[in-house]
Amino acid sequence: MVKLSQDEKKALIDLANEARRRAYVPYSNYPVGAALRTKSGRIFTGVNVENASYPQTMCAERVAIFKAVSEGELEFEVIAVVTNNGGSPCGGCRQVMAEFGLDTVVLFGNGKGELVKESTVNELLPEAFTPKHLVVDK
Repeated sequence: MVKLSQDEKKALIDLANEARRRAYVPYSNYPVGAALRTKSGRIFTGVNVENASYPQTMCAERVAIFKAVSEGELEFEVIAVVTNNGGSPCGGCRQVMAEFGLDTVVLFGNGKGELVKESTVNELLPEAFTPKHLVVDK
């Protein structure tokens, strides 16, 4: 697991909080922003994008992850997730994060830019279903 300084944590939370302003949330009014740092040092942000057909909504965490993957990044160090109240990633986002590394640090921030909680994907999704489970014994 990567060790982060307080300044690094604050910078990622600030980026996620800034991104959150661009969230498209006409139904829930619950903007979420994410800032993902890859092992190569690149940073990708994401916001939640709601849809009138509710299941088609996309979470901020997955937007950031999919942006990174679409740019060839597959190894992540840390993701900051910011909501008004420091809410936690949903189960779907936890599963997508698990795909790319159980040791990824997850920072929970609130709308004031404060770090509320720090965890890892493994702690958020114990006994996660990962690619290793798809190996078929012959």
